[in-house]
Amino acid sequence: MATISEKLSESPTIKSDIIVTKPITSSELDLPSSEEEDKMERGSWSNKLDFLFSCISLSVGLGNVWRFPYLCYKNGGGAFLVTYLIAMIFCGIPIFFQEVSIGQYLGSGGMTFVGQLCPLLKGVGYSTMTIVFLLDVYYCIIIAWTLLYFISTFLKLPDLPWSTCEDCYNISRGAHQAVNGSELLRSPVEEFFEKEILHISTGIEDIGGIQWKLFGCLVLGWFIIYLIIRKGLHQSGKIIWFTALCPYVILMTLLVRAVTLDGAADGLLYYITPRWSELLAPAPWMEGATQIFFAYSIGCGALPALGSYNKFNHNCYKDAVITCIVNTLTSILAGCVTFSVLGHMALEKGSDISNVVQSGPGLVFITYPEIVLKLPGAPFWAAAFFFMLLLLGVDSAFCLVESFVTGVVDNWPKILRPHRGKLTICICFVMFLLGIPMVTHGGVYIFQLMDYYSASGMSLLWVCFFQTIAISWVFGTEKLCDCIKEMIGMTTNRFLVICWKFCGPLVILIIFLAHCINYESLTYGKYYTYPTWAEYVGFLISFSSMVWVPAYAIYYVLTGKGSVLENLRLGLKPKFIRRMPSKTDDNFASIEQFI
Repeated sequence: MATISEKLSESPTIKSDIIVTKPITSSELDLPSSEEEDKMERGSWSNKLDFLFSCISLSVGLGNVWRFPYLCYKNGGGAFLVTYLIAMIFCGIPIFFQEVSIGQYLGSGGMTFVGQLCPLLKGVGYSTMTIVFLLDVYYCIIIAWTLLYFISTFLKLPDLPWSTCEDCYNISRGAHQAVNGSELLRSPVEEFFEKEILHISTGIEDIGGIQWKLFGCLVLGWFIIYLIIRKGLHQSGKIIWFTALCPYVILMTLLVRAVTLDGAADGLLYYITPRWSELLAPAPWMEGATQIFFAYSIGCGALPALGSYNKFNHNCYKDAVITCIVNTLTSILAGCVTFSVLGHMALEKGSDISNVVQSGPGLVFITYPEIVLKLPGAPFWAAAFFFMLLLLGVDSAFCLVESFVTGVVDNWPKILRPHRGKLTICICFVMFLLGIPMVTHGGVYIFQLMDYYSASGMSLLWVCFFQTIAISWVFGTEKLCDCIKEMIGMTTNRFLVICWKFCGPLVILIIFLAHCINYESLTYGKYYTYPTWAEYVGFLISFSSMVWVPAYAIYYVLTGKGSVLENLRLGLKPKFIRRMPSKTDDNFASIEQFI
């Protein structure tokens, strides 16, 4: 039987503005020869549920348990919830589905799919891969913190190492210490995180030496990630099932205990009560919308990569809706646990909930260890919690690394796909090396700088805006709806079309402009402000991903074979061969039916 590549090269002109408007050859499409096809097979999920659990593993992670509570705490509790839920309805779910469906239709990862729909904006793919690369570098640092906590739970059995301390707030003594001349109540849990885990210095100017325990945990974290993705994520289905489901058992147990603590009701009331005056400020809106993109992994290229391993007619809409709902409920549950503990801590310290701890990236490492101290068999529950956090971190991390690997391989398939294993090793090693500065004494300052500027602010919104423009306006929502109907037989409802074409791009643009206009200097906690040079470094980190979009568009227009206007017109015309169903698809049709 003739191969797909041979059929395409022999086919007459395909008369469609969304496919190709001239005769096709395998070399033009960078398709493999018939001898290479078996070796360079992309692969697919072995089970329909593998994709659903991979999406849950990707989107339900540390962003829910680690980042969501501290942003909610920072932005006034209920006010942040309002903006988060609005962004979820009008941006999160529609764009999540959009990315997955395009990846499934084209069989392409995050680096190449936008360039196929709008060649002029192929730079969006390079921007996406830059963001994912930076995100992967610092994301594993949280895994290293978690591993160190997990190991520490076994060092002082039957007690926990953060149950007491010498120079911090202690309930039995009723004492507290001063920080930078200001009175701040500090619990043993806070003291342990800053002194034993971080060994935190006075600022980013004082990096200090490497913390070798944390360094070892970073090595172990990257080794775990590599073991999972070394053969491709689509071959790791059962691991994904476990990492997606196991954390919920532990989280629900902690939730039951947290809401029964004294003072928990006050914390929950603070959590769900919107302070409407805060909604007049841009910060809750900016960070609520940005958190949706961060938590759902929109604009990171991971969703198209996961969708590309689906069979052509898989019902990705159902999976997308389920994943988004599970993601949001997980964030809300994690917030319930966090604010219940904050209410309890405030009651014990005699402090206001808004000032009970310093809001920051380490909030989850303060509130959750506090709650396990209240459980019978505290060391067991501490180990269980940090095992859960480890699973949440690892499952998101290996999906993100897989996104980067898939994107790079898809862009140069002939060269890289036969050497995917070696490429994966090299990528993991480089990311590990770049993460070493974040396991120094001043590493947490570098970590927060990376988190603020690289993947969760302006650069991510920038990529998402041009991506939605390429899909919804250049390619067109009508053609996208046709593609979805062709794949899964679903007629797209008008609400999704409106969100794709208007709500999504408009919200992203407004939030991006608000970020620019209302930019505030980065701080760590309440008492440390980053120096000016560190902010400049942060801007360079952001621009390193954003610059690809205009740079590639200029390159495309100036180096094309035609005039500038001709190249511009060609750059706005989709150019791709759509993915053909394979024999393993439920509704397989031969290639001849599509030509």
